[in-house]
Amino acid sequence: MSVETPATHSETTGTAAEAGAGATARFRANKTIGATSSQERVARLAGKVIKAVNDTVLEEEVTYDEYNALKAWLIKVGEDGEWPLFLDVWVEHSVEEVANANRHGSKGTIEGPYYVPDSPAQKTPAVLPMRENEPGTPLLFQGQITNIDGEPLKDAKIEIWHADDLGFYSQFAPGLPEWNLRGTVLADDEGRFQVNTVQPAPYQIPTDGACGQLIAAAGWHAWRPAHIHLKVSAPGHQLVTSQLYFPGDPHNADDIASAVKPELMLDVHEREDGPGRVTTYDFRLDPED
Repeated sequence: MSVETPATHSETTGTAAEAGAGATARFRANKTIGATSSQERVARLAGKVIKAVNDTVLEEEVTYDEYNALKAWLIKVGEDGEWPLFLDVWVEHSVEEVANANRHGSKGTIEGPYYVPDSPAQKTPAVLPMRENEPGTPLLFQGQITNIDGEPLKDAKIEIWHADDLGFYSQFAPGLPEWNLRGTVLADDEGRFQVNTVQPAPYQIPTDGACGQLIAAAGWHAWRPAHIHLKVSAPGHQLVTSQLYFPGDPHNADDIASAVKPELMLDVHEREDGPGRVTTYDFRLDPED
């Protein structure tokens, strides 16, 4: 599923179409497409969406020129492979809110389009796969995984992935090693983990494709604040998918994906025992239903 890389192609010269094609292919490979919803449920949901579109047309007196521009844009979203990007940026945050409304433990947020399963596993303390002299500020990310009563969870694990110092994800930008800044870390018997990585950069979602056209036409910005993606799990407990954010990022308040929550903000300090920074964040997992 990785982006094929010509000899002169690097992460900074990748295109939205390449990233979109990779995200679409990955979604098709990893997701079970289809739902067990009844015919009545499908009719209700589809009917509401279609009615909302028609209500907008009537209320805003949409012209044929605007209607045809919409058709052309929808076609281009598919051609660019950007449906995963579009839906994950502008819709997933509401789906996540519904899905996790009854959690009592750690907050979740969106997965986004760039998750890849089966990343290389290692025991804590871990060092994420990275290039020699990986650009960026070294970051030690540590914490503990417990149940909602604060009891340590044995056999817990944490999947972690994030952008590099230029804002690009491995397997979705050319020129990066396959598992760069991606890994699965096995916590110790007390649920504690340490992950050595680099601090990710804020980034713009791809803007040279259909989603970028929408952003430009609407006068929006395309920025996501710097963040670390995580999937945290333990036997007998609900997996939580989350993102953690860095204080002071100018786009924490206006994330294009609407995924930032106050509970997901990190507390970051300069390390006293070495170069770089350190942050501690604990996870509390709800029991399985």
